[in-house]
Amino acid sequence: MTKAAPLTLYGRAWCHLCEDMRAALEPLLAEFGAQVDVIDVDADPLLEARYNELVPVLVCDGVELCHYQLDVARVRAALAARVEAAS
Repeated sequence: MTKAAPLTLYGRAWCHLCEDMRAALEPLLAEFGAQVDVIDVDADPLLEARYNELVPVLVCDGVELCHYQLDVARVRAALAARVEAAS
């Protein structure tokens, strides 16, 4: 199993785009043995102010990879780079 990548998905509990991105991430998570932390921006005023209308936002190692919809190519490249760096 590869080292889990530090992915963070910022979203909202009631957001259908957030649910869609989380579901679309599943194959990539399985492929790379990665996990994602899901953070509800409405639970933190600073996160809500930062990401409010952008959710869902997917971040890896502090770098925003995509928002609104999953950018499969960009996420795959970020996960592959982490696997390569761990080798």
